[in-house]
Order: sequence, then C-alpha cells, then structure tokens
Amino acid sequence: MISAAILKALQVYGIAIVISVIVAVLIKLLVSITGKLEKAKPADIPIGSVCPVGIGVPDEDVAALSAAIFALIGPHRILHIGQSSHSWASGGRAALHSSHLPGPSGRGSR
Repeated sequence: MISAAILKALQVYGIAIVISVIVAVLIKLLVSITGKLEKAKPADIPIGSVCPVGIGVPDEDVAALSAAIFALIGPHRILHIGQSSHSWASGGRAALHSSHLPGPSGRGSR
C-alpha cells in the first residue's frame, strides 16, 4: 500500500517536472525569437524638439504638427489642437474619495 502511494507520488512529480521543462523551453524559445525580431527592426523614430501647444499657437506650428501627425498615423482628420479639459480627472478623484468615506451608505470599509 505504501509503495503504491510512493509510486503514484513519483509519477505525479515526474509529470510535473516534464511539463515544467516543456514550458521553460517554450518560454526560452519565445524570448529568443522576439529578441531577434526586435533587433531586426530599425529605429525610425524622428528626433527633434517638441513645440508646446497652447493658446495663440502660430499657424506654422499647427501646420508642422499636423504634418507630423499625418506622417505618423495616416490620413486622419485632426479636429482640434488645444488645451484639453481635465474634468474627467476631477470626477474620478471625487468618485475615489467618496468610495472611501465611512458611513451607513455601504461605501465605507467593511
């Protein structure tokens, strides 16, 4: 009886070892393949100075930004370049703070 249990345990450990080795080999293979693919790609990132966008931006800057975006993402229409609204951030902060308030509303810590 004990020898059968020991034999079954050794079989289970053997299967676990074989599966672990197979997974490790697959991971090593995927890492080496993706490493070779990343090395093969040339870096086509343009390097230059960034122009801040704000109120009263000259038309030349808007044209340059539009051309750069067009070259990067293709023929999409740019609707507006300007200061973004941060109302979503204040709404998220309010929701976060109200969820941590103690009280009978059911939103507090339990």
